[in-house]
Amino acid sequence: MHEFNSEVESLAQEILAYSLKRLKDNPPLDGPQTPEELFAKVGNTITVDGLGGHEALKVFTDTLALACISTDHPRYLSFIPSAPSEHSNLFDLVVGSSALYGGSWLEGAGAVFAENQALRWISDLAGLPQSAGGVFVQGGTIGNLSALVAARVYAREKYPEVARWVVACSSEAHSSIKSAADIMDVLLLIIPATADGVMTGENFAATVDVYLSENPTHRIFAVVATAGTTNLGIIDDLNEVGQEAIKRNIWFHVDGAYGLAALCAPTVRPLFNGIERADSLIVDPHKWLFAPFDACALIYRDPTVAKRAHTQHASYLETLEDPNEWNPSDYAVHLTRRARGLPFWFSLAANGTREYSEAMQQTLDVAQHAAQLVRDHPNLELIHDPLLSIVAFKRIGWNTADYERWSDKLLADQIGFVVPSAHKGEPMLRFAIVNPWTTEKDIAEILATL
Repeated sequence: MHEFNSEVESLAQEILAYSLKRLKDNPPLDGPQTPEELFAKVGNTITVDGLGGHEALKVFTDTLALACISTDHPRYLSFIPSAPSEHSNLFDLVVGSSALYGGSWLEGAGAVFAENQALRWISDLAGLPQSAGGVFVQGGTIGNLSALVAARVYAREKYPEVARWVVACSSEAHSSIKSAADIMDVLLLIIPATADGVMTGENFAATVDVYLSENPTHRIFAVVATAGTTNLGIIDDLNEVGQEAIKRNIWFHVDGAYGLAALCAPTVRPLFNGIERADSLIVDPHKWLFAPFDACALIYRDPTVAKRAHTQHASYLETLEDPNEWNPSDYAVHLTRRARGLPFWFSLAANGTREYSEAMQQTLDVAQHAAQLVRDHPNLELIHDPLLSIVAFKRIGWNTADYERWSDKLLADQIGFVVPSAHKGEPMLRFAIVNPWTTEKDIAEILATL
């Protein structure tokens, strides 16, 4: 490896120029290519002697980058996109170039301090006590798994004699909940949702009580409510579910990977009433809080439970076991971690919370306008009035193949990226609007192709 000589400095300037151009210009949409197409263009990039920094960068910028869809493009409306602010993107360069370790206070006190202030902002929005705290993890899947592991440790301490452990969640819960249950080797109790896709306290209580009466040796140690489903943006009845969970001594976890970001928008804040009852929650700033990948905020009402569940013990870690220090590695299923919350903190600190609320409201307004355009469109039918920023609709008379052909052409024409989904077994389209640079004109241009 080379020291920082003149050649490396030249490469640094070239990388910085590319990065700044990427930030200043409108992001390209681009699109995937086959492995065969890419190999024909660049061949084997891993060689004995190396390509050299300038040539390797050229391979990326001229070929590989063009085979990646930009998730921050204003008309990238599939899945849940990402729309990092300029401040967060720039500071991600600082994090990457600083070799910061974000797993312990001893090694990264300044970074951990800043991350914790960002977590405090989210905790305050949710109405959690001052004792609440947590950690930034890779994404919602790891966040949900870590919270459920803590919940089971808490339940085991209180109920040591249990034959089978059970997690309850809505039929509309994210796929990561089933994945977590499989990893933990626990059962999954599905709570039927209403016709609108909502898990109510009444449905939760009735289903749980019947299940436990039929399975007296089982214990439901956690219920997962969703604050903004991926497909439609539906919010479970957090208030009622939380109340019923507390009555039954069941850990109340809220998966708000997408939707809880909207806590900072006063117009929709009442939709999340009951979040203050949560024992744990997650929200992904890389989805709708304008941070780059990858950052999921995992927050516990009582972090000491998570610390008991997740702290790793070894002779080489003993120096870190200071009860007065906050070690992020103690609060999730990880040890080594980058300070992945710093770009979010920097953007939040630089821009202020008011600007975050205004940007959030902008996306909510565009979603409402998009829904009205769908209602007015002769060929389209709105599936659900948007609660947050997901607009789901269908093209009258189309089947799955029709949607796929349209989606492929939309990307090939570089108009937008919108892939089909499904609701109740029927194909549909959905706009996930999380980018404040997405305009009403962008939406209209896409709908004009339908």
